Amino acid sequence: MFGPLPRTVRLLDAGAGAGSLTAAFVSRCCEKGDGVRAIEATLYELDGEILDALAETMRECEHRCADAGIRFTFAIHSADFIQEMSLRLAGDLFGTPQPHSFDAAIANPPYRKISTDSAERRALRLIGVETSNLYTGFIAIIQRLLVPGGQLVGITPRSFCNGPYFRPFREDFLSQLELRRLHVFESRQAAFRDDSVLQENVIFHAVKGRNQPNELTISSSSGEHGDDITATVFPFADIVHPRDPEKFIHIPSTASHAKAKETMDGLRSSLASLGITVSTGRVVDFRLKNALRKEPESGTVPLLYPCHFNGGTVHWPKLEARKPNAILDNDETRPWLVPSGVYLLTKRFTSKEEHRRLVACLFDPDQVKTKWVGFENHLNYFHTCGHGLERTLAVGLYAFLNSTVVDQYFRRFSGHTQVNATDLRTLTYPDRDTLQAMGRDMKSLDVSQDEIDQTVTKHLHARR
Repeated sequence: MFGPLPRTVRLLDAGAGAGSLTAAFVSRCCEKGDGVRAIEATLYELDGEILDALAETMRECEHRCADAGIRFTFAIHSADFIQEMSLRLAGDLFGTPQPHSFDAAIANPPYRKISTDSAERRALRLIGVETSNLYTGFIAIIQRLLVPGGQLVGITPRSFCNGPYFRPFREDFLSQLELRRLHVFESRQAAFRDDSVLQENVIFHAVKGRNQPNELTISSSSGEHGDDITATVFPFADIVHPRDPEKFIHIPSTASHAKAKETMDGLRSSLASLGITVSTGRVVDFRLKNALRKEPESGTVPLLYPCHFNGGTVHWPKLEARKPNAILDNDETRPWLVPSGVYLLTKRFTSKEEHRRLVACLFDPDQVKTKWVGFENHLNYFHTCGHGLERTLAVGLYAFLNSTVVDQYFRRFSGHTQVNATDLRTLTYPDRDTLQAMGRDMKSLDVSQDEIDQTVTKHLHARR
């Protein structure tokens, strides 16, 4: 992915592991013969058990470059990249040396959540970086070390492309780096199968600068060795919408994703304009542990988890499940309950076995008789000012959210299996009349995916 490089390349590989990315970079420079005459590699790796292998890889790079007439030097730093570089970039009263600058960086940084009070989080705050994962911390520092026009190629999780937690990182990334190429792996398993990692990954090429291109190449492959790569050029405004305050990075990797975007772009309603709100389930079970009950009993009300989803409706109680089925209704728990009514529920997390990323289910008070109900924190629920929805509207919303077009659209900008309330608020929706027409057409919720898609498609086309 790298573009033209200077004659002497100062290369950074942070989180280098055994050095395979630097070795690939070196091989490419040796094969292309495009004017690179020297490579000065700086590598960071904290794992002491792999340092010998890393040094051996670098010696192999020396031999390879020598054969190609390229001078290769390297420096391996067995240090914490985030801690060291944050201090250097921030500067202090004791004369910490300024960090080196780099012409190119290649990175497969470590993936791990970091808590708000962790040493890594505190170090990153010294340089104005607020992020919740090591990999985005690495990328934020790397871009600060690049010279103007310096290039970064990274392989990372796709999760930074959307969601509220990564918004500060996206703003930082897009204000300092110009995206030139994105490659997405369609399989969550193939890219790192040998390490048992289940993760949707992207490879990106970015250049240090402040002017995003007019067009961006998006390519995709399954991740299996030797699989075909398909590539399409998209307007940059289709990838990062100019007026999107969240700075979501949309990745349309298939024709169906692009078609889904076209359909969704034709919708103009927001949840707010529909008078509907979506919230995360209020009951955090470990905080109310003493109030939970395996089986319903006097003084309890239903407590619903994702395991209670049964096709289109809630199946309650589910006594064979490991989760509780009920929660005490008392002064302590009442603030976390909602009055009974028609609610549309969605799972916040879906398993890899499920066909849809968005899975919606109807809570019907005619089927579960109760005055109050608890929705556990792994659910989102659609409501009107804390109360249930009008039934026909709820059924239409059920059809729309369970449709293939919405699922495909959602997958464009979501690289993980989590569906947060913020994600659902960001979607555009059909107007109220169209949703109610869909609801009237849905004579049953227990219908096939094809029947749902036919209903939704018919009414979306009718409104044009």
